[in-house]
Amino acid sequence: MGWVKKGLIFKPDGQHDWVKTHAMLPVADHLGGDLYRIYFSGRDEQNRSLTGYVEIDITNPQDILKISSEPVLGLGSLGAFDDNGVSPTWMVNHQGSKYLYYFGWNKGSLVRAAEVSGLAISKDAGATFQRFSRAPVIDRTDAEPYQILVISCILIEGNLWRMWYDSADEWQTPELPRYNVKYAESADGINWVRKGIVSVNYKCRDESRVSRASVIKEDGIYKMWHCYAMNSGGYRMGYAESTDGYQFERKDDGLTIQVSPSGWDSEMVCYPHVFKHRGQKMMLYCGNGYGRTGFGLAVEE
Repeated sequence: MGWVKKGLIFKPDGQHDWVKTHAMLPVADHLGGDLYRIYFSGRDEQNRSLTGYVEIDITNPQDILKISSEPVLGLGSLGAFDDNGVSPTWMVNHQGSKYLYYFGWNKGSLVRAAEVSGLAISKDAGATFQRFSRAPVIDRTDAEPYQILVISCILIEGNLWRMWYDSADEWQTPELPRYNVKYAESADGINWVRKGIVSVNYKCRDESRVSRASVIKEDGIYKMWHCYAMNSGGYRMGYAESTDGYQFERKDDGLTIQVSPSGWDSEMVCYPHVFKHRGQKMMLYCGNGYGRTGFGLAVEE
């Protein structure tokens, strides 16, 4: 696939208190014409993730038209699943509201972080969001007992909501989880049926993380971009296809977007968010340090 990098869009540099460092997990929301709002998580001076946005003209993405001075989604209440950070993962525009799926950071464990998914809803065109619940919309069960349960992508087909999410099978050390991409369904985007279906599995024992699925259905084929990592190493970009959306065949070797020889994405490419604009596929993605250097844009040509 002929992806061409268009460069860095946003570099976090202390623009506001909520974005002292990092610009992780960009999520595009089309505002009309060539205008997009990109939600992402920055980090404050205490290294806590908070969710805000920038607005860009996709034809001139390096020119930031607006950046939110305050986060649109802040920390949860003390002791809640999201009291130590909130990071966006997907946006659904549904019946006049914006459903922002996010995961909360929590330190209440021996492992480095608990990450489970919540939902916040905006009824004012994305200016502000209110939590649907103070509890997660997907949480641990006996079948999935570990603290990586992160919604990556949702497609609505008729009355069926289809979701792909990161799910941990184990923690190899307190610093290193092992997780892949699983599949769930819902009738309303809130109550999810999880049957343990693995959509993208590990390709070898040394692979520790398969993450951040972004799915488009095109010509009857479900096309998924994701990232993966070996052991404790940094992410690389991956690709997979499916005819039914349940189980995907990995085709990582056919993807042409890789680390650059130097610069902001020379060590890592990760967290793809793929969308179509005027018929052309575009990808937002993060670079070095899991978003420490910001996020950029690539275009399929």
